[in-house]
Amino acid sequence: MPETTAIARGSADNQAPLDGRRREQLHLSFFVADLLGGGAERMMVALANGLSERISRLDLMVARAEGPYLDEVAEGVGIVDLGGSTTASVLPALTRYLRSERPDALMSTLSHANLIAVIATRLARVPTKVVVREASTPGVEGINWAHPKAAVARLMMNKAYRMADGVVAVSAGVAESISEMTGLSLASIATLYNPVVTPDLARLAAESVDHRFFVDKVAPVVLSVGNLREVKDHETLIRAFRLVVDELDARLLILGEGPERQRLERLVSELKLGDKVDMPGFVKNPFAYMAKADLYALTSRREGLPGALVQALACGLPAVATNCRSGPLEVLEGGKLGELVPVGDSVALGAAMLRTLRDPPDRRSLRAHSVKYEAARVIDGYVDFFRDLVGEAKS
Repeated sequence: MPETTAIARGSADNQAPLDGRRREQLHLSFFVADLLGGGAERMMVALANGLSERISRLDLMVARAEGPYLDEVAEGVGIVDLGGSTTASVLPALTRYLRSERPDALMSTLSHANLIAVIATRLARVPTKVVVREASTPGVEGINWAHPKAAVARLMMNKAYRMADGVVAVSAGVAESISEMTGLSLASIATLYNPVVTPDLARLAAESVDHRFFVDKVAPVVLSVGNLREVKDHETLIRAFRLVVDELDARLLILGEGPERQRLERLVSELKLGDKVDMPGFVKNPFAYMAKADLYALTSRREGLPGALVQALACGLPAVATNCRSGPLEVLEGGKLGELVPVGDSVALGAAMLRTLRDPPDRRSLRAHSVKYEAARVIDGYVDFFRDLVGEAKS
């Protein structure tokens, strides 16, 4: 049976917030599977870091305390390793933690962790409020809900979301999807953006990049950041890029790792793009690349709130994106900040990329539109949300 292990770190107790405001007497716990490199996990770390400066105690519980984001966790956040091999395996350890520590609220993210969090809270029989945070769009096109496994998963998800004390969506589009799938009213779902524009983004963006596409830059660079998974549809991006280089010398850099790598590498070879496309894998600081690239391309089949797209705009990088559900339409403000094209349409994407490379928008204007995603503003929203959920802050 997994045992919890608290990793020794600094404590937020009795410390004043960095901005001088009164620290809210709240004890919050976050639960994620791991910190191996996904966008949702990175956002939970950013939320934990920001909230730890505003409340009395915050614990970040992970099924497995491993991954590149582990060393990004602030000293004021307590890390609790639940010691499990899978998310489901930590149910007993999570239940024991809740009985022992009795946090005011527990927030999880991603459907599998959300289900375990709801079950653990009920088993623990404690007054802890459980909040499920959805970072993607459940119930969107492309998922065969008639399949037995998918149908069971949907049923369990619906049950978990209805049992939760609070539901958080990372965008208005995600909130609409949750409402459609579960029957919950939109008014009962809190839409809270991700804190993707962090205070250190400008510093990270200014760091140097030693990639050959930038060291001896001879052509504009198209950048994409994301796991190499089918849902990200990098195939459409590569096919669109083939159309771009037929008219304009350019380079394509895809940052990320995943199961689609070999198939995508074969496609690059088939399209004779070997010297113009590179996939160097996961990069811890993609912002330095964003600040130096010429165009950002997002080709996902579905999203929640595409953080990398927001961060690209914050770095002043022009962007094009598929009009998938949901997020790009919201982030690009209906196409005002960057062109939106149909999902899977490499011809339309290639044309949009060419137009943007030839006539890019003003970079300063793009940066100005990222203010609502700044960490301080988002953290304020979360503090208000948890204060209202838990009740009057304890004195």
